Amino acid sequence: MEQHQHILLLLNCLDLEDQEQAKRYQLDEQHSLKSLKSEGLAIHPIRASRKSFGYAEYPEIGFRIGFPMEVSNFRDGMAIECFCQGEESVKGILLSFDGRQGEFRLFAPDFPDWIEDDGVGIKLTPDIRTSTLMRKALNEISLDKRIDTLFSQIHSDSSHFGHTHHPINQQLSFLNEGLNDSQKAAVSGVLGDQAVSIIHGPPGTGKTTTLIEAIVQLVKKGEKVVVSAPSNTAVDNLAKGLIDKRINFLRVGNNTKVDAEIFPFTPEGKLIESKQDKEIKKIRIRADEMRKMANQYKRRFGKDEREQRNLLIKEVKSLRQQIKQIQKYNEEKLFDEAKVILGTPIGLMDEQTKKTEFNTLIIDEAGQCLEPLAWCIFPLAEKIILAGDHLQLPPTVLSDKAMQLGFNKSILECSFGKFEDVYLLNTQYRMRSSIAQFSNNYFYEGLLQTPENLIAIGEHIVFYDTAGTGYEEEQGPDGSSLSNKGEIELAQKIVELENLTLQKTAFISPYSGQVSLAKELFQKEMRTSTIDSFQGQEKETIIISLVRSNGENTIGFLKDYRRMNVAMTRAKERLIIIGDSSTLANDPYFDSLMNYLEEIGAYKTAWEIMY
Repeated sequence: MEQHQHILLLLNCLDLEDQEQAKRYQLDEQHSLKSLKSEGLAIHPIRASRKSFGYAEYPEIGFRIGFPMEVSNFRDGMAIECFCQGEESVKGILLSFDGRQGEFRLFAPDFPDWIEDDGVGIKLTPDIRTSTLMRKALNEISLDKRIDTLFSQIHSDSSHFGHTHHPINQQLSFLNEGLNDSQKAAVSGVLGDQAVSIIHGPPGTGKTTTLIEAIVQLVKKGEKVVVSAPSNTAVDNLAKGLIDKRINFLRVGNNTKVDAEIFPFTPEGKLIESKQDKEIKKIRIRADEMRKMANQYKRRFGKDEREQRNLLIKEVKSLRQQIKQIQKYNEEKLFDEAKVILGTPIGLMDEQTKKTEFNTLIIDEAGQCLEPLAWCIFPLAEKIILAGDHLQLPPTVLSDKAMQLGFNKSILECSFGKFEDVYLLNTQYRMRSSIAQFSNNYFYEGLLQTPENLIAIGEHIVFYDTAGTGYEEEQGPDGSSLSNKGEIELAQKIVELENLTLQKTAFISPYSGQVSLAKELFQKEMRTSTIDSFQGQEKETIIISLVRSNGENTIGFLKDYRRMNVAMTRAKERLIIIGDSSTLANDPYFDSLMNYLEEIGAYKTAWEIMY
């Protein structure tokens, strides 16, 4: 496909995704508040528990909810709207939420007058800022010769196969002496001058450990490094690794509720106890006094009072502008001093980031990064390192049409096979070998090794076949997600019979309907999650409920085998799979899985447990 046409395709996909988001999140006659709440897209009512002005002088509200609701869609950093019936809603961002209480920031000059009234709620809303930045990046590709060439290379017909086998740089002094040879080779490789390098890190192979060493070595070499990932969690994991190495870094973006360990490395954290911080506190006190005086007039309508209120508000805005100027000056110094800047792609889209000259850009979890999102930050540095695993789940896309056009193809998947410098981390340290072996053979060409101490002895993986038990899938109300009560009953029986430690066990399933049922049963004692949400995590024991059981042998999105690759590589000691072989084994992937399980003696029937 010609370059111009591919850019138009990506822009079209962004339009489709925006339309789907707008349709999904809209609060109108077709989408009532009740329906949005039932779909987990709105939280209502909420009660404001705290009000304050945050680092950038935006109003921030702490809130609580009075009773359990479906809130799994509300994740830190998501775009929201705060609303109250009969009032104009205000856009913002969810800073943190633990299921019962949280905090959000409003993009407004002050708190809405109605924020403490009854009937206030928040709902998810299309992330207009992100899609706007992605459109801008795509439209500017042809304006930058280097980026234009890189785009052409990624979308060319030429291919490079296999992984690079570069020798380890013997002159390099590794700070982490525990690195294996494949990790050392990857670090050695990314210290070179190639435009793009790929670190292929399958589950449990120490990708984060390798990236930390690479960052340390790049800084030691005198480079300035910018580090990104599509999730705040991945960015923070790398930040924690750098704290141990005593690297001077700056964590930018949504940092109001970052881990306490990382907060001192944010612009706000670095400002505390400084001379500028004391000056800001004095100005804030004056601004708060003015604001309180202005609020006295909000229920009065006399001309003199209105003029006085307007003057006070004007003074408040002036004081807040002074604070922003001090913070901006402070950030400029921090960007200059820091050896490493970390943030999500959107968190990095700050004017100060664009002014800073970087040598190397590292994108972790690149297999979860939408292609247009990567083009937002590719111009930041001459050298690019993509790290991740394109054989795990791709980025989430809401629009079926956009997905059919390939919009969920990550930047890592697009780039794989286009560059020669690809380094496979070839030793997995997470799982017993019997758990890892099927994915190793099916996805990784048998190239993954397992250390001696994890070579399986005994029963570490088992499949319980529900064929013939009558445990059939059920469609939820209004066509919502599938569930299978029989598989949950079986999981409960397994937990009891094997006396599993609930805190070290997780129940995962491809279907949110099944996860909701499991949550009711296991409450908070055992982690329950969709497979998609559990990517990047691990537990001693994993129970997978596959749900599908029907006479048509339909398996739905289990056809995306990468979802099973994620599911089957989360367990460290014990993997328990529950499913119906009569439905699943008609599919070639699951047929191969059943054959493997039978070969190693890991196949059992549900009758053995239930009766």
